Amino acid sequence: MEIREAIADDIDDLQELYIKHLTQDPPKEPQIKEEWISLLEEIKLNKDYHLIVGVVNGKIVSSVTLVVIRNLTHNLRPYAVMENVVTHYDYRNRGYASKLIQYAADIAGRENCYKIMLMTGSKKESTLNFYKKNGFSDKEKTAFLMRL
Repeated sequence: MEIREAIADDIDDLQELYIKHLTQDPPKEPQIKEEWISLLEEIKLNKDYHLIVGVVNGKIVSSVTLVVIRNLTHNLRPYAVMENVVTHYDYRNRGYASKLIQYAADIAGRENCYKIMLMTGSKKESTLNFYKKNGFSDKEKTAFLMRL
């Protein structure tokens, strides 16, 4: 599997991956490819935003987003937020997402982050165990969410 940051040519695969394999709520409006490309180009201008993809035989099969957040506490060390961890149904249980998580963690380490935060909406034991196996703890913090 090739691991790299997403580019504009990846939009078709990303739309399929996110809409069919990540969200429980499919979008109500049609997704406009040009808007996705424009947003991806904006994302790429931010050195702290990493949309990481795993590619097998020219197809994006897994993705992880990592955002590094600069911080005035913890001796000015940043932290990172990981989101949108997803693998195409046909490619699950092959270790692809774990490799992307490690790739993202390496970025966070190079940026001197003191932690990576991740939340999952899943209550499935297999999903929770997957994150624990990949180094995340559910014992240290309590997460709250405010929907807007």
